[in-house]
Amino acid sequence: MKNLFIFLLVCVGLISCYRSQSYYSDVINSAEEIMIDYPDSALSIIAIIDPTELTIDSLKAKYYYVRATAHDNQEYPDLSDSLVSFSVEFYRDKDLERSINSTTLLALNKYWMGENKAALQILDSLTLLENIPDSLLINPLRAKANISADLLRDNSGEETLRRLMDIDRDTGWNSQYKYWLYIDYLYNSKHDSALLVLDEIIDCFDEMSPARITCEYEKIGVLEELGRYTESMNLIDKFLSDDSGLAPPAHYLYLWKSLCLFNMGRFDESVKALEIVDSLTEGIAESDKGYFNSFTFLIKTAFDYHRTGKLSPILMAKIINIRNGALLRNQVIQQETRHSALEIENKRLILKAKNDTKNLIIVIIILLALIITCALLWFARNRRRKELEAVERSEVLQELVDELNNSDAKLAQHEALRRAMLQQLGIIKLVAETPTEQNREMLRKISSIDSKHGDSIVNWDNVHDIIDNLYAGFYSGLHRHFGEVLTEKEEQIIVLMLAGFSTKEISVLTSQTTATIYVRKSAIRKKLGVPEKDDIIAFLRQKGSI
Repeated sequence: MKNLFIFLLVCVGLISCYRSQSYYSDVINSAEEIMIDYPDSALSIIAIIDPTELTIDSLKAKYYYVRATAHDNQEYPDLSDSLVSFSVEFYRDKDLERSINSTTLLALNKYWMGENKAALQILDSLTLLENIPDSLLINPLRAKANISADLLRDNSGEETLRRLMDIDRDTGWNSQYKYWLYIDYLYNSKHDSALLVLDEIIDCFDEMSPARITCEYEKIGVLEELGRYTESMNLIDKFLSDDSGLAPPAHYLYLWKSLCLFNMGRFDESVKALEIVDSLTEGIAESDKGYFNSFTFLIKTAFDYHRTGKLSPILMAKIINIRNGALLRNQVIQQETRHSALEIENKRLILKAKNDTKNLIIVIIILLALIITCALLWFARNRRRKELEAVERSEVLQELVDELNNSDAKLAQHEALRRAMLQQLGIIKLVAETPTEQNREMLRKISSIDSKHGDSIVNWDNVHDIIDNLYAGFYSGLHRHFGEVLTEKEEQIIVLMLAGFSTKEISVLTSQTTATIYVRKSAIRKKLGVPEKDDIIAFLRQKGSI
């Protein structure tokens, strides 16, 4: 009992070392409930999970799905979100909604990693699916529209946006769809359509709304493209006279003014406006100055061409080099970020592998200890059982010897059979085969018994003759009727039962364990059809089978 208690304690200790998969399921479900509205909190909840410890595919798929969704709503893409591809494969043909959403997340991850073509191909395959509820296509359509707007693809966004406006009932997204449609029109040279959509967007906001001011600032450029310079100038002057603090930065307004004056042919005024721009940009951050100067260089290049009648490749090269430098710096930063993320992931996996190896070694050692302990317990118990069986066997032998020595001259048929059986069953040889001090004493007590033994312990032929003589051919009838059903051992047990021997005595006389005798008795009952509570000998006599 003590050893069993120790074994249970060890098992509990092993189980406590590992969190159950049901625990991980509860954690992931909690994060899933808030991943849309509170992505930061959702990521904090699942941060305690090491995905390598997730052994159930459904949990692993949900984990990657929740993490990628939270990053998407956080608008902070992560390199590891590419693992949402596992969710894509798992949910295919299992969960339509999660299948579409996880595929959309995979496309967005590829877009953020610079694989624009692959991202759009994935989204195109989703939006072309048939017999899909419109509500499930909103997310992939939004992602496609967003990427198309960012990449300024030619004539690619209008159809998607029109479809979104038809199926999406969320009014909060309506202005965003219109803005993307405006961008699509603008960069596909559909300036009239762009201005109409932009005016619709402006009318949706309050007079002093920051969103309205941003859209009115966008309108300056559209009016410039349409050649409506006077309207553009009026809008610029309106912003320059605005002292509310909501107007766009002055250096951008003067840049537009310089461009507008240049296009109107008022070159001197354009140059003065550009000089104001240069003075205003002295105080802006270097990161913003590089982007802004790329526009001023274009206007200066146009001035040089106006004055000299030729383009300066040096100035153009300067513009290109500035933009290339900024692009290269961004690429280097992106590569360093990816490299750092991969290094961190690699270190984590190496550390996890080491810990897993240590844990495995500990588990193997504990299991070996348990196996050895159980083996020792089994050997000890088996040895104890054999000792008890030996004592019991000696006691039964002693009783049989005493019975043989103390038998009266006049015996009933049953008792006479037992005495004859004792003389025929080779008790002397049974005792002699175990030469203990107790058995030597028993041999001295039964040395006067006149019985001859052959090579076997029991001369069953003699026993069978005795049975037939005393019980009118019992054994012959038994063997004749059931010889093909019963084994030789089972016939011997029935004969000994007829002679009145108990189960323990039968086990001793046939050199079998008590458990084996019980099993053979059950087999006899099954073969002969003897009910469980009926006596086998009485049943045979009652049926008249013998």
